Amino acid sequence: METNTNRWALPHTFVLLFVMIIFIAALTWVVPSGVFERQQLEIADGVVAETVVPGTFRPVAKVADDRDLRQGLLDVLSAPAKGVVHAADVIAFVLVVGGAFGIILRTGAIDRGLHMLATSLSSKGIFVIPIMITLFSLGGSTFGMSEEVLPLYPVVIALMFILRFDSMTAVLILFLGTQAGYIGATINPFSVLLAQAISDVHGNPLLWLRAIAWIAFTGLSIAYTMWYAARVRENPESSPVFASDKKLQLDLAVSEEDHPEFSVRDRIILTTFVLALATITWGLVTRGWYMAEIGAVFLACGLISGAVAKMAPSRIAEHFVDGCRDFVYAAFVIGLTRGILVIAEQGMIIDPLLNGLNDLLDGVPNYALTTLALLAHNVITFFVPSSSGEAALTMPVLAPLGDLVGINRDSLVLAYQFGNGLTNLISPTNGLLLAGLAIARVRFSQWFKVILPFFLMAWPLAAILAWISAYV
Repeated sequence: METNTNRWALPHTFVLLFVMIIFIAALTWVVPSGVFERQQLEIADGVVAETVVPGTFRPVAKVADDRDLRQGLLDVLSAPAKGVVHAADVIAFVLVVGGAFGIILRTGAIDRGLHMLATSLSSKGIFVIPIMITLFSLGGSTFGMSEEVLPLYPVVIALMFILRFDSMTAVLILFLGTQAGYIGATINPFSVLLAQAISDVHGNPLLWLRAIAWIAFTGLSIAYTMWYAARVRENPESSPVFASDKKLQLDLAVSEEDHPEFSVRDRIILTTFVLALATITWGLVTRGWYMAEIGAVFLACGLISGAVAKMAPSRIAEHFVDGCRDFVYAAFVIGLTRGILVIAEQGMIIDPLLNGLNDLLDGVPNYALTTLALLAHNVITFFVPSSSGEAALTMPVLAPLGDLVGINRDSLVLAYQFGNGLTNLISPTNGLLLAGLAIARVRFSQWFKVILPFFLMAWPLAAILAWISAYV
């Protein structure tokens, strides 16, 4: 059995990402370099995005007196470090949150609380899945929830273990849940609203179709995750992460043995944790908080939890360091994925690829334009996983194509959000996906095999919805 698994397994995540850095570096030697002019566009009060100016693309010589855009050995070897620097805010967030969770988990309150919850749910535990996926998908669809779920991985993984599921189920709930919200986004400011503003689309004309898409993709995500979870519960050894989960259960202090009584201290710690989540939600929705503020709230939660558990300051510090250690792998994965983008930017090959896609789609009839635009965004997302980054880069160039064939520009926005959301489900350049997998100790190859059937069902659905939008 082990031999068969190894035969089909992809390399270690670090190996895979470094090979991709080498591959993109090789492209800088063969793909012509070029650049669009950029402009600052005010999207909303105080919100400014840098977008490309359509029709301003110009080729750039690979080699000149002041530059050599061909990425060589030194560039490849320095890309991970540069990626870490570029992703410093995300990495700092992951480490602070990891340290805070190290303190909270060592109190044992979450473990005992989850056991109490699992006991009360009994055989109905599988119904936690639709509730959680719906909430996370709603967050992704409305206010762009994505990085915010990283701190929840240890908790949801522990809950899945207690309910006799596996860590892959937790990843499906957290990542697929939020990503379903991105695919079927309705008013997500980091995808839909930003792309509409750049494309000069007013009033969200396809909001009704986006609502249908959200229901469809969220429902498909729930059905797929529940099917997978039920299969794992029935036959635990069928889980692709069965072996690694045994060690992860020990690391998270999750066991099937009798637990001490759920004490008053445990209630205080869990109440503090819930209040922290409520505070973060309030800050995200009303104050525009981001990673620094979220990290501060989790750090405060960790310190309070340690104090309630009567830990000595030195013991709190030790648990914080242990928690950081557990998240270092995830943090460095984010830096490596950003290093891929660094190589592409230094070689100036992203804009030429975008310009080539624009020329390819120019003049395409409306019945085919949305499908080809969906495919184009599938490709672009591989190089630019960020939804906001892709919107700023592509929509000024691709949105006007709708005018040429007489369809609503919002149809091209819809194709963009579908393409970006779907590709990020399977792309090894998506740092948030790889960070979540790292926390769950799930290899990318294992995730790919599990999520591919969902992708193959969701992509035709997206193509049909995008095609319908062209005739509205």
